[in-house]
Amino acid sequence: MPGSDGLNDTGAYPVQYLSSVTKAATRYAAVVKALAGKGGVTHSEPDDSKRGFGANALKVNKKIFAMLASDDRFVVKLPRGRVDALVAGGHGERFDPRHNGRVMKEWLVVGPGREARWLPLAKEAMEYVSR
Repeated sequence: MPGSDGLNDTGAYPVQYLSSVTKAATRYAAVVKALAGKGGVTHSEPDDSKRGFGANALKVNKKIFAMLASDDRFVVKLPRGRVDALVAGGHGERFDPRHNGRVMKEWLVVGPGREARWLPLAKEAMEYVSR
């Protein structure tokens, strides 16, 4: 039986959910499952009343530290210098939520093919935001 996050007891989506769930959403659900409820971490899920920035976010002390943006991009909040280094190393790009060229300097969109880094980067972001 699926839980409120859609995952079954093994941490996977049941077959009937897979057709409507993206790979990014599945990966993000695993990050949520690993962190939600630990150290004050909460998760807000998107619904009809809340859309936009932070609608599907992990928070600590009511501060967003990781989220799945509406276009299935995984985004984390890290110190500006760390984001600069990750961007320079080709691990992602700065987050431009409005797609207008005004980037958020402490937010990183993790690059394609870097899905294995989602959980470690989320943990790093959680530590940064909880300071």
